Amino acid sequence: MSINMKNTQLSKTASLSAPRTGPPGPLDSAKGTLADRVTGALYEQIRQGDFAPGARMPSENELTERFQVSRTVIREAISRLKSEGLVGSRRGSGTVVLAPNNATPFRLDIDVQDSIQAVLRVIELRRGVEGEMAALAAQRRTKAENQRIQQALKSIDKAVVEGKDGVEEDFAFHAAISEAAHNPLYTSLLQFLSQFLQAAIRVARINEARREDFSQQVRNEHAVIAQAIADGDADAARAAALRHMENSAQRIQAADTAFWASEGGKAARRLAQTKGLK
Repeated sequence: MSINMKNTQLSKTASLSAPRTGPPGPLDSAKGTLADRVTGALYEQIRQGDFAPGARMPSENELTERFQVSRTVIREAISRLKSEGLVGSRRGSGTVVLAPNNATPFRLDIDVQDSIQAVLRVIELRRGVEGEMAALAAQRRTKAENQRIQQALKSIDKAVVEGKDGVEEDFAFHAAISEAAHNPLYTSLLQFLSQFLQAAIRVARINEARREDFSQQVRNEHAVIAQAIADGDADAARAAALRHMENSAQRIQAADTAFWASEGGKAARRLAQTKGLK
């Protein structure tokens, strides 16, 4: 089953859902476009079962009145839902909710209320993926793939020396491990999560750069993962990757208030508000 990358969007359910007990008032204009927010609200109502499969969606006039927006906004929102396979047109019934199927795009719901928690949830998601990916890489990597992993590790150091944040190089290191696992599903999943992972990595690296001990910890953790893969030790690779993820979460939790008001904190908020993947 393939993941529809083009149409995947992140629903912002915490602030967009219309109240289920009555029609919503005007939408908050400070959070995305009107079409973004109407789409998010309708998506959440479909997801929660307010509109069951086969049910007729309210008319344009009803939705215009409910959300207090123009017909153009409603049409854009419905068009987006159609492009994602959530609703469709049926002769004599108008727009109806479609039953879920394998073509329905995968979504990630990230709570926008707490930027720290948004990053930690991504790290938790990475934990299991990175652990098994590293273990498989240790078992299956070729000599050339091992060299690419080692080169990716050196590229991170080079980026840091050149004054860069090392985010792309850090992600490339993990991507090289996914390819060495010889399971294309891991590579596809990593690509799907790429924007979220890069945002989380950016937050982590900006935070870690503020403390020399953090920077050294990360360097050592990467080196241990790479060495275990080079040694062909699956258990050690899995343990090293899990430890890296656990320590990453601890470093994020150790970030002080000043950090969350800095560039890293802004990156975390961008992570939580991301609308889709390229």
